Amino acid sequence: MNHFAHPEMLWLLALPFMFRWLMPKTGKNQDAALRIPFLRDIEIISAENAKNNSFNFKKNAFFTPAFFFLLLVWGLLSVAAARPQHIGEAQKLPGLSRDILLVADISNSMLEPDFTYQGRRIDRLTAVKKTASDFIKKRADDRIGLILFGTRAYLQSPITFDKKSVEEILWNTDAGMAGNSTSIGDALGLALKTLRSVPDKENKVIILMTDGENNDGSISIAQVIRLAKEEKVKIYTIGVGSDVSSAMSIFGINIGRASGLDEQSLSEIAEATKGTYFRAKDTGALEQIYAEIDRLEAARSDEQYIRETTELFWLPLIGAVLLSGIFIRYLRRK
Repeated sequence: MNHFAHPEMLWLLALPFMFRWLMPKTGKNQDAALRIPFLRDIEIISAENAKNNSFNFKKNAFFTPAFFFLLLVWGLLSVAAARPQHIGEAQKLPGLSRDILLVADISNSMLEPDFTYQGRRIDRLTAVKKTASDFIKKRADDRIGLILFGTRAYLQSPITFDKKSVEEILWNTDAGMAGNSTSIGDALGLALKTLRSVPDKENKVIILMTDGENNDGSISIAQVIRLAKEEKVKIYTIGVGSDVSSAMSIFGINIGRASGLDEQSLSEIAEATKGTYFRAKDTGALEQIYAEIDRLEAARSDEQYIRETTELFWLPLIGAVLLSGIFIRYLRRK
């Protein structure tokens, strides 16, 4: 679709005719008139054009080929001043994007096989990988990052739109790669530091997944809460695993022991940062948790569109310059 940005400038097309109509006619007695040499030259040129050209209007010497030539140049300049534009097809803008940082516990305790998927037993880390991967795929307009932690925390993927790479890194993760203990404070501290480099102060979310308690590292839970409040980052915490673990055995017989999950600290973190604490005891619950987070952090529903605008004023402008050059060259040859 083509249109003019300033159609009112097209009134300039009538300006030469208005000046001709408004200018007073010269009387027969011109003795008192100011004589300017180059005006005499223009008279001679006009007379020669009128004599040698079929476009000779005897009644009005104003309408000469030179006049029409200059009128064409003026018309092109007027069209350029009106700024012709080409408007492209409407393109849908992406929804309101969020920066979501997944912080996953990969300590050895995540190998506990107390989850079930499609009728078979799987460990906690595999369940986290599957549900987190599905969550990543659904966040079409968001940027995702990934931090893995155990004894130490490592930024595996900065905040990015390349969700496929984040998924690949997550699926290639093995338990114990970052150590056997659990440094929740250090992991969240690294997450907050990573999000601090993002200029937007809103729409920053951390999703923490762990099955333990903060038993290592240099940053306490209280420090994490204070930093998260200062940075205005919302933290969702997910406690992973059943209430008991079957990791202990006596004479080859497994006996249950209480889970080491620190639900109180996870609840405090979520509540203080305006997030939510979830408990995932099985795969179904973990899937529901991600669905709930997806609902709580929904993308903007109102659709916005943009049209690409291409300026075309340079076309008539170039035409006017070229015609002016031809006209000047023609006058010099005369």
